Amino acid sequence: MSQAATPTGPLASGGAHDGPELNRAISRNLLLLFVVGDVVGGGIYTLVGEIGAEVGGMVWLPMLLALSLALFTAASYAELVTKYPQAAGAALYVNKAFDRPFFTFIVAFAVMCSGIASAATLARGVSGKYLPQLWTETPIVPVAIVFLLLVAALNFRGISESVRVNVVLTIIELSGLLLVIVIAIAALGDGQGDLSNAFTTDGAESGLLGAALAGTALAFYALIGFEDSVNVAEEAQEPRRDYPRALFGGILLAGVIYLIIGVLAPAVLDRDVLLDTENGTPLISLASTGPLGVDPKLFAVIGILALANGALINMIMASRLIYGMSAQSIIPRALGKVHATRRTPYVAIVFTTALAMALASTGSVSDLASTTVVLLLSVFTVVNVAVLILRRDPVDKPHFEAPSIVPVIGAVASLAVLLYRVIDDPDQLVRAALLIALGIVLWFVNHGARRLEGGRFDTQQLEAIERADDRDFD
Repeated sequence: MSQAATPTGPLASGGAHDGPELNRAISRNLLLLFVVGDVVGGGIYTLVGEIGAEVGGMVWLPMLLALSLALFTAASYAELVTKYPQAAGAALYVNKAFDRPFFTFIVAFAVMCSGIASAATLARGVSGKYLPQLWTETPIVPVAIVFLLLVAALNFRGISESVRVNVVLTIIELSGLLLVIVIAIAALGDGQGDLSNAFTTDGAESGLLGAALAGTALAFYALIGFEDSVNVAEEAQEPRRDYPRALFGGILLAGVIYLIIGVLAPAVLDRDVLLDTENGTPLISLASTGPLGVDPKLFAVIGILALANGALINMIMASRLIYGMSAQSIIPRALGKVHATRRTPYVAIVFTTALAMALASTGSVSDLASTTVVLLLSVFTVVNVAVLILRRDPVDKPHFEAPSIVPVIGAVASLAVLLYRVIDDPDQLVRAALLIALGIVLWFVNHGARRLEGGRFDTQQLEAIERADDRDFD
């Protein structure tokens, strides 16, 4: 989450607002670490088997396609961030491009819902994949709900505590992936498995093209997170110079790690083990094989911590977005109440946790991951279009500018994968649509209440909805 300060006035054309400016304390290297930590999350820990179920042994192929898709959209974000180095994210860009408060709200609410759906995905990953390695009789839904309540408790405790935990867990989850790579390479060197297994579609549910597209929508879940880095733009020392390098470098570093695992997992593991998503996870099997294999219980603990980290980041983001929208009177203000002692948005935390628990109770890991991706692909489509529209709004400072074809490809590719996934499994659209419908209800309930009070909405309020002051919750 950003450490940005809440604007006390609208973000005017120049981006100025009342109060002191943010401390530009994030160097290029720290910005790179932030992006890497944001991207490397629980998705890779939960979805290798599900991707394999779509494409057989070619797990790396959807990961490569997802990486390419992420880079196209990242180029659009790089242009927008360096053009408007403010900490408002997609809400700012959409509002500048379209100047439609309701549409801007829908985009912001979709970002918030994607975080909730992602947290629900990770909760199911803990209860259905990793905890059973420690406790065989694991009731999936009750454990997922307890997990989300524990995440909510830490979220409620305070942002300072949450951030400290996040740093430690990020190191653990990255170390876990590097450990898997070393163990798998040692297993191959010891004669276990066959590298050619990573280049076969045996076990795929459909033809290569359809399987690759279906797998890409899942693999993309493992690469999301980079869009959150826009929220630290105002705190980078040289955002116009450093942000594109950190963004592309972070995505590529995470992508290379994922591609290596996407090759090693099917190469080392038997096909039945790779595709057994009901009784285990391929990464646990991979970590426990070969001459350097570790106890499955040890890696299960690493996996649980990695998933907890991803869930915590997403629930912090979601609750602060709700708080920010409430503080700007865009949704009912009751959702923005702050606890007197802990100084955390406890009503928003309860609201977002309840939604996450409902999702975790009604969908599998792949279903919920796909819902997350459906929401974000919708946002990415709009952001890519916004880049082209905002070319009409020149700024007086140099900034990164992607070739015009890049946002076009980003928008078309995002929309194509979105449509394919929705047509292939309409239930994903139903979940996403229900979440957005909830946002629309909140909007109109609040709009009606504001009209009765004689109030009105300020269009420029919507530029600030992603800028909830995390430091105010210390």
